[in-house]
Formats: sequence, C-alpha cells, structure tokens
Amino acid sequence: IFGYGSLVWRPGFEFTSRKVGFIRGYSRRFWQGDTFHRGSERMPGRVVTLLEDCGACTWGVAYEVRGEQIAASLQYLNMREAVLGGYDTKLVKFHPQEKDAEEPILALVYIATPQNPSYLGPASEEDIAAQIIVSSGCAGHNIEYLLRLADFMRYFCPQAEDKHLFSIEEALISILPCLYYTEESLEET
Repeated sequence: IFGYGSLVWRPGFEFTSRKVGFIRGYSRRFWQGDTFHRGSERMPGRVVTLLEDCGACTWGVAYEVRGEQIAASLQYLNMREAVLGGYDTKLVKFHPQEKDAEEPILALVYIATPQNPSYLGPASEEDIAAQIIVSSGCAGHNIEYLLRLADFMRYFCPQAEDKHLFSIEEALISILPCLYYTEESLEET
C-alpha cells in the first residue's frame, strides 16, 4: 500500500514493513477537499491526491501487509480513503529508496479523481494555504497535515523536489504572522 499524504506518518493499520520511495508518472497536489478528517462541511480542508504527470514522481511510503493484515488494512483504508475521502484505487510500481533495491514493487494507491464530489481542483498556492489555515476536522487541524507532509519530505526524501507542497508551506508561513498580529491587535482593542 503506497501512502503519499497522511499515510506517511499515520497509517492506522498493522503492517509487516515500510519503505520510503517513489512512484513515477504522478504529481502530488492539494486538490482534494476533506469535510471529515481535516475539514468540515462548512470549511472543507485541502488534502493531497495524485495527478497523472508523465515526467514526475511522487515520494511516499510503501507498507507491506501480509496474512490477516491484508483484509484488515483494506477494510480500514476503504472506509478512511474511499467512503469518507472519495478516493479510487489503482496499482502502481513503487521504487524503494534503498540503493540495493531490486525490481519495483507493485503497490495499491488511493487517488481522488475530478469525478468525486469532494474534488476541489487547482487553485493558487496562496488560496490553498488560506483554506488550510481555517480548516480543521476530526483528525486535527489542516495546518498539521501540511506541515507533517513537508517535514516528511524534508527528512526522509531530502533529494526530492515537491515545488507544489513547499510553495503552499511557504505561503502558509507568510500568512500566519498576519493572522497572529491581527488576533493580538483585536485583543488589545
């Protein structure tokens, strides 16, 4: 099972092993709406999905599941990703980060398509950051989701580029001091 969003730090299911690596032919984008985990009906959060992109690769974590773990993990993920998240499944070739890795491994990935009702599509990095700042759901604040994903990329995949992710993080950081200042100003008046 290949995770490229919150699954990289919070899989929520038992697994035998995990490996950092990438899949080719996809770009990670904050184009999926979330009205449960990281947002609400009133204020949908923004989470990642994959966009087909010939020359790109997306870094994440592949989880090996065996035996009883298979049915349990699929049942859990179908609820978390498909029913609540609007994602479909696809098989992809996962390339482990390890230098001595053999052939690519076939992995299951969840991808939100433009056809699902929660799909938000493209927006500027500033607009995405502004939406993330005001969104929170049952799994926590949308800011946490963005920052944990950026930290994962920085610490586990420092050689990889993810301009979209880091541009949104940068936009969020540039907005936050303004929000903090505004809240302080309101308290003083």
